[in-house]
Amino acid sequence: MNNKEFISRLAEKTNFNKNDVQEYVKDFADFLGNVLEDNDTLTIPNFGNFEIKKKKERIVVNPATKQRMLVPPKLSLNFKPGLALKEKLKYHDQNNA
Repeated sequence: MNNKEFISRLAEKTNFNKNDVQEYVKDFADFLGNVLEDNDTLTIPNFGNFEIKKKKERIVVNPATKQRMLVPPKLSLNFKPGLALKEKLKYHDQNNA
């Protein structure tokens, strides 16, 4: 599903117009970015948790040249689905099997 489809379906579901929905989604993305910038976790009940994980620096080896390289530390966005979302996906998977 692309952004245009997402906005259209959400607008239908909420009975808001598409421009308002697009603005709400943009505001939510900005809010999420601000929360994660502060190294906080955002928990949405029945949906899941968004958090930043710190990956340590590590040494990797290029298999072709056998050259060792140092990969610097970085921050990574992590999403952990909540129990309700897991159950819904599990139920959906069982019905499609």
